Amino acid sequence: MNSVPLWVQLLSLVVLTCISAFFSISETALMALNRHRVKHLARRGSKLAHITLWLLDHTDRMLSLILIANTLINALVTALVTSIAISAFGNNEEVLTIATAVVAFFLIVFAEITPKVIGATYPERIALPASFIIKPLILAARPIIWFVNLFVRGILKLLRIRTGSQARDQRLSPEELRSMVLEGGNFIPVKHKSILLNLFDLEHVTVEDVMTPRAQIEALNLSVAVEDIKNQLTTCYHNKLLVYDGEINQIAGILHVRKAIALLNQVDELTAEHFRELLTEPYFIPPETDLFTQLQYFQENQERLAIIVDEYGEVQGLVTLDDIIEEMVGEFTTSTPGATRADQFNWEKQGECLLEGSTSLRDVNKRLNLNLPLDGPKTLNGLLLETLQEIPEASVSLKIADCVIEIVQVQEQVIKMVKLYRPVR
Repeated sequence: MNSVPLWVQLLSLVVLTCISAFFSISETALMALNRHRVKHLARRGSKLAHITLWLLDHTDRMLSLILIANTLINALVTALVTSIAISAFGNNEEVLTIATAVVAFFLIVFAEITPKVIGATYPERIALPASFIIKPLILAARPIIWFVNLFVRGILKLLRIRTGSQARDQRLSPEELRSMVLEGGNFIPVKHKSILLNLFDLEHVTVEDVMTPRAQIEALNLSVAVEDIKNQLTTCYHNKLLVYDGEINQIAGILHVRKAIALLNQVDELTAEHFRELLTEPYFIPPETDLFTQLQYFQENQERLAIIVDEYGEVQGLVTLDDIIEEMVGEFTTSTPGATRADQFNWEKQGECLLEGSTSLRDVNKRLNLNLPLDGPKTLNGLLLETLQEIPEASVSLKIADCVIEIVQVQEQVIKMVKLYRPVR
């Protein structure tokens, strides 16, 4: 090395360090890369993304090349620094010790830590261009890589470590997908994010959580006078009505209101039998059915309305396709009298909110950002009755999940109105 000019040795040292840094930054960037993002770019026609996917599918070859190259380069750097130190200061133990310490610090800072931190920070920007260089090097060094991997595979086999496509399988669970959506930040619009999160929740929400309870069902009783039936048909707010005989548990079928209205204009002397002929078969489901399953049932059976019955066959409520869709995308504007407007279902300036006792706990938690328990009763009335274990009087207050709830009105053994006070956090 004495015949080589000092400037050539220093230049070689810089070049070798840059090459070592390139392999270090490439290794970290490729390992930190979002595989799903690369697949998306590949589907859009990116050639660099296709090459990068090939490298990720051949991780053993890629790592072998990088580690072989880095090891050889670092050995050359060590030898070169030692040669320069001996030429400048002489051959003794102190010089060799100092040279070794200097080259170790030099490689750790400039060829290892700094490049790898940069690679982990900007994986996509670095990995895609770097793959254009690394793949040809892998093909050129195939014999060396094959020889080294013979020993590697033997050791892995002895350790019973599986490699290949099964080990690289990166399928995401629903919870992992949910986390990705939550961490999407500004890349996903707020409304889109809300819809996606609601989709993940469909399997954990039952029809009982979103149903119209029995007491609020608008149904048609065929046992009443025909004039009363006519009046109800001309003033109803639904396309379909639940029809029963005398008592709501005696379901007769489902009536399409449009067909019934047309019948009013066609027949002069109407009887209950005329309406009975228009009925379609009712569709019954248990209350434990989750929304995702029910959505599939609606699609398979071409139904839009289902009646929820308990283990004794008594009607608990009904759920429609619209109820499930609203659970996914949010509530639609409704013209039904007495319906609570979404913009009124909110905290007032004083931190209070007046609600009906029949309000769903899920709606309360969503709109008021509370954590009322959902594993028992489904309404505010049910939660309060279960907690108190008695029919309370008005002006009674209690605290549930850090929220103070005041009972404002009790009527006919039912809590009609309550006032919620926003928790201090």
